[in-house]
Amino acid sequence: MFTLLKTDTTTAARLGVLKTPHGEVRTPVFMPVGTQATVKGLSPQQVAETGAQILLSNTYHLNLRPGREIVRAAGGLHKFMHWDKPILTDSGGFQVFSLAKLRTITDEGIHFSSHLDGNKLFLDVKDCFDIQDALGSDIAMVLDECPPYPCERAACEIAVNRSIRWAKEMLQLAKDSGFLASGRHLFCINQGSVYDDLRIRCAEELGGLDFPGHAIGGVSVGEPEEHMLHQVGLVAPLLPKNKPRYVMGVGTPPQLLRMVALGADMFDCTMPTRIGRHGGAFTPDGPISVKHLRYRDDHRPLVEGMDNYTCRHFSRAYLRHLHHAGEQLGGTLLALHNIHFLQDLMAQAHVHIAAGDFASWSKSWCERYEAGAKDEIPAD
Repeated sequence: MFTLLKTDTTTAARLGVLKTPHGEVRTPVFMPVGTQATVKGLSPQQVAETGAQILLSNTYHLNLRPGREIVRAAGGLHKFMHWDKPILTDSGGFQVFSLAKLRTITDEGIHFSSHLDGNKLFLDVKDCFDIQDALGSDIAMVLDECPPYPCERAACEIAVNRSIRWAKEMLQLAKDSGFLASGRHLFCINQGSVYDDLRIRCAEELGGLDFPGHAIGGVSVGEPEEHMLHQVGLVAPLLPKNKPRYVMGVGTPPQLLRMVALGADMFDCTMPTRIGRHGGAFTPDGPISVKHLRYRDDHRPLVEGMDNYTCRHFSRAYLRHLHHAGEQLGGTLLALHNIHFLQDLMAQAHVHIAAGDFASWSKSWCERYEAGAKDEIPAD
């Protein structure tokens, strides 16, 4: 289901195509996050117009509200949210990690309290699989335990062992149910925090199983960036070459390019919409905040020549006005631009991997972006 088209000669960057029941995904790819069956502030049509090929939605949140049976009765998540392209659903493991005060993890599964009403709930491997099956996911993720940062080695080892065991159980469910035979995918998740030997063992054990794809989890959970890049660089070469590699929950534009260079294929992050709601925008010269007084009379687009609705029609001055007036349109236009910016960045990466000059291009791109980021003084 995954075809590796080309690997760069001077880096580990790759071009590939992943087939799903709802269409092909060309990698490397950035997936906008539609946690609750919506990308915040944007319609599905607007998201599609950014060039997005695939969305991520969340098992934990959608099972609590509106509930798997509501979505199943609607014909699945694609029809429910009016998105006809592929959808990846994460397992909910990260959400219960982030709600640490509300959960207890055992070998059987996760006991937790709903963040909505406090009701006591339980999520095990079978339930995690059944929810994603009901949602109609093109790509489902295994249930895993995401260790925090920092994490004691003993606790991390328990989390890795548990994640491997749960992955094996969920793979068997996907085989027995016909989920995989229907062309849908199940990705396993590498864990191990900052412990190289645990990461390696996890990669080797899961790599020996016939999962359609592999993810690297437990990065971008508070560790320094150098640790994040080290773990991705350590694990990616250990994963099967003929299967997609997904780094979960990242990242900034330079992080994406550096992880592409390390051999990663897929990414997701809430950052584009989150910073947009707070007045932030990506540009080739680093991120800017339209809250700045300096943009009050700036009638240039966010990025000259960028072909998205925001840049074609609106100025920095107008976006600043919307933000300070508290108008929701401001966050929408910035989120639209930011998602398109990352789609455009991945499209440029495709071109340069194909051309064989990805290493020099990405180095120059990151240097320009990070030099500009240092010059942007935080807004009041």
